[in-house]
Amino acid sequence: MTRLERLRVYPVKGLDGVDVDAARTLDGGTLAHDREFALLHSSGKVLNGKRTDRVHDLRTDFGPETGAFVVETPAGETERFVLPDDRERAETWFSEFFEVDLTLERDDSRGFVDRREMGLSVLSTGSVEEIASWFEGMTPESGRRRMRANVEVSGVPAFWEDRFVSDEAPRFEIGSVEFEGLDSCGRCIVPARDPETGTETPGFRERFVEQRAETFPEWADPAAFDHHYAAMILARVVEGDNGSESGIGFPFWNDGSAPAVAIAVRAPE
Repeated sequence: MTRLERLRVYPVKGLDGVDVDAARTLDGGTLAHDREFALLHSSGKVLNGKRTDRVHDLRTDFGPETGAFVVETPAGETERFVLPDDRERAETWFSEFFEVDLTLERDDSRGFVDRREMGLSVLSTGSVEEIASWFEGMTPESGRRRMRANVEVSGVPAFWEDRFVSDEAPRFEIGSVEFEGLDSCGRCIVPARDPETGTETPGFRERFVEQRAETFPEWADPAAFDHHYAAMILARVVEGDNGSESGIGFPFWNDGSAPAVAIAVRAPE
């Protein structure tokens, strides 16, 4: 059965994600709490994994209902902030850890997503498992953390999501909310690193490209992909469903106690 397997948001851009039971879609087309906060250099550039591998040194957790953000260092020291109330204290802590002056900014209308016209990312469990199989010692959970998707769909083959990014692509529904795929997601250096240690996997990009080319699905449109160093798609909520009170995956519990959430594929109007 095709079902919504996981919802994950990334409260502070570049740091760990957290699984949520349900996610409300914002007017901007993104998910509530996804990249809601970002650490910015004085130049205005966002601190993330593309700019420093030290983001992998931190383990973080977040409580969407309370705003409690907990960070743990490699030494096992923990700090707790309530966001956005403790913004100044958090700025001081992160500035000292990364050894650079940082400000903690908030955007609760769209979030600090890389491509602001595209709201969220979609990946299948099959894709996660397939990618993990290409690299010795990589587990699906490690692959999941490397890819950093918002929405994970199970019960479908690897790279099922690729079908939604061609000019004639169908849309898909999760619960009562309709989505359309917009583009494939070209990858950066982050997926090449072990999410626990930050160590780069030797030959990751070359191996990835080779295997992606060999396993490119027949249902995908090659013209929609600039290259094979891509996995996951970028999508947005179809106009009219933005700001949905129910959001996607409601009701949904990560322990699997709720009925599966169906995803219906249909052609755009």
